[in-house]
Amino acid sequence: MKIALVSPYDFASPGGVVGHISQLYEQFIKMGHCVRIIAPCSRSEAFLEHKDLIALGKPIPVPSAGSIARVTLSPLLSSSVRAILEREKFDIVHLHEPLGSTLPFLTLCVSKSINVGTFHACHRVPRGYQIARPFAIRWFKRLDGKIAVSKPAMEFISKHFPGEYEIIPNGIDLEHFSADVPPIEEFCDGKLNILFVGRLERRKGLKYLLGAYKQVKKDLPDTRLIVVGPGERREYEGLVKKTNLEDVVFIGYVSYEDLPRYYKTSDVFCAPATGEESFGIVLLEAMAASKPIVASANEGYASVMSHGVEGLLVPPKDENAIASALITVLGDESLRQEMGARGRLNAEIYSWQNIAQRVMDYYGSLIARHSAQAMEQV
Repeated sequence: MKIALVSPYDFASPGGVVGHISQLYEQFIKMGHCVRIIAPCSRSEAFLEHKDLIALGKPIPVPSAGSIARVTLSPLLSSSVRAILEREKFDIVHLHEPLGSTLPFLTLCVSKSINVGTFHACHRVPRGYQIARPFAIRWFKRLDGKIAVSKPAMEFISKHFPGEYEIIPNGIDLEHFSADVPPIEEFCDGKLNILFVGRLERRKGLKYLLGAYKQVKKDLPDTRLIVVGPGERREYEGLVKKTNLEDVVFIGYVSYEDLPRYYKTSDVFCAPATGEESFGIVLLEAMAASKPIVASANEGYASVMSHGVEGLLVPPKDENAIASALITVLGDESLRQEMGARGRLNAEIYSWQNIAQRVMDYYGSLIARHSAQAMEQV
């Protein structure tokens, strides 16, 4: 089978959707399929390193739901997209966030293949969909199959584009995050380590974790907070300095290869996001590493873990609740081990091998339906 995976986001910039596409690519190649990735790309070296990447469009930073999305907004890509599709003759064109930016949308408009859309986002307010629906509904109907990565993501898109959606979640590179890697030596000094992983954006809730950690530090002095992730950190460093918080370490960006070592080093993983989460990839990473979790009880995170099983869910923005949960987990080693073990079992369900097979089975059902419809018209 020949498959196109179309990304709205800069392929040279790490992120959840780009990672999702990359993992599907790897699994489909292992299955013996021919796969191309069509995506905007800001770095020529990333294009040169990936033989199956078709770089199209210049990505620019666009504010989106408290984050920055690097997408291409050029309306002049139609002829290039049409030429690529005519040349490659894909069986399946799989568009991620098909209505979210120019490249996947224009691809959907001109594609004559079986079109599949995966919807990743979940926002409090549908924002652009409210404006775009009257124009986009015509092209939305060109999707032969529709996937949502979670129930919250499905409910979000369904508000303006109702239809039949298959829920197929994000996956986890189980072997990568459960590998027997050495911990970060400088943090192996007897202190209990709390780990945060994520972009330093307000919606990720680091502000509330810092407030909670101040309380944790009073009850459990031998603790440390390790903050991993790219972004502007002056505001957070200012909070640390203002409150005289000790043992808060800002690491910055960590490569995918080194990230498992930070999970290995941690005693508990904390994800205090304030909302706008359709899923919980970082939660799966922590589970794969057998680490207990304290996380906000938003719908996306609650779709991945259960309160009291793999960790504890707390109300978003509630510093007291975050602190209490962290103190509970950090103060009970046997509880940490039990939650970590249950999380590891849960993570196995989300292995990319399993998820990719579910996507491939879905492709098969669409191809069978398309063939049956073609026979009826003969």
